[in-house]
Amino acid sequence: MAKNGFTTTIVHSDRRSGIEHGAIHQPMHASTEYAFADARELAAVFQGKAGFTYARQGTPTTAALEAKITQMEEGVGTVTFASGMAALAATFFSLLKSGDHLISSQHIFGNTNSLLGTLAGLGVDISFVDATDLASVQAAWRPDTRMVFTETLANPGTQVADLAGIGNWCRDKGLVYVVDNTLTSPLLFKPKSAHATLVVNSLSKHIGGHGNGLGGAVTNTGLFDWSAYPNIAEPYRKGAPTGWGLTQIKKKGLRDMGGTLSSDVAHRLGAGAETLVLRMNRICANALALAQHLESHSRVMRVHYPGLDSHAQHERAVALFGARFGGLMGIELDPAIDVFDFLNRLRVLALATHLGDNRTLVLPMAQTIYYEMGPERRAQMGISDTFLRVSIGIEDIEDLIGDFDQALAQS
Repeated sequence: MAKNGFTTTIVHSDRRSGIEHGAIHQPMHASTEYAFADARELAAVFQGKAGFTYARQGTPTTAALEAKITQMEEGVGTVTFASGMAALAATFFSLLKSGDHLISSQHIFGNTNSLLGTLAGLGVDISFVDATDLASVQAAWRPDTRMVFTETLANPGTQVADLAGIGNWCRDKGLVYVVDNTLTSPLLFKPKSAHATLVVNSLSKHIGGHGNGLGGAVTNTGLFDWSAYPNIAEPYRKGAPTGWGLTQIKKKGLRDMGGTLSSDVAHRLGAGAETLVLRMNRICANALALAQHLESHSRVMRVHYPGLDSHAQHERAVALFGARFGGLMGIELDPAIDVFDFLNRLRVLALATHLGDNRTLVLPMAQTIYYEMGPERRAQMGISDTFLRVSIGIEDIEDLIGDFDQALAQS
């Protein structure tokens, strides 16, 4: 049978797994515990055999969503979590220990930056580098370096990391390479192609798409041999070494830390994933048109969007992502504009903190997500007081352009 396309595979994923009564969706399993007719079978599942015992470690509903994400990322396994941040936390806290060294992009989401601060407080040494420059990443390497982390597209500055260069180097060095694919989604980019070890997605964003459920996922690409990684606990060194890392993340992140995705939310996210291609095509087209329009506006100082020729990593974005550059952009308004008055004049855009939604969302960054960092750190990251993060939705492009124009005309 020929391999199906992206959407066909996801739309038919549930029913092809074999569901009773001919249902086309995996049913929602709300049970907390799962009973066994055979005590030996119960013990076998506790000891590593595939199966379900207690919902904190997953349900058939979360497993169905995990199968979809694994197919999207062309990986070998996925574990879902209650949020994207829970997925990141489980990855870092399960695989790193005091005395280890992590190299991270300095262009990362504010909450991820806060999480890494917590990790540093527990004894993990972290070097923040410019991930758009491979030499900066390489210069940070030390004998105790265990992991490299970056996002595909930076939030909110839209810097594009040297994903392939870093991946090739990590492969040669034997380092775990973790890539957050949230802003591009598995449709625009597959980190496995850049030799990523683990791929993180916030399912709340483009994959779910409808702003009605929090979720996160970690996908194992199968490219890393965990037998040489020193932090894998002995109980998880069973079976093929390619799966040891994800097993430890699941055991620590779900069983021990409890960052579990509920079945009802997993069901919603799985249904939302079916229309990812349709939504992302519209979002990317809207984003490029709006970015091009605003770049020429006299009251806009700068537009940060990888699809623009003026973007510092535009050529790299084309090589990595093709003709679609995602739905996130940063907009720097004229410093003379009162950012709050401008935002209050918008009539179509929603003033909200989220990404990858069907609705276009806008947020002033210095006064919200990056407020706790202080002015010095914001200046280092290029976050001015009039920097807006805009997550483009699926509205009619004429309405989006018109809303910006009328608000700018009054500013």
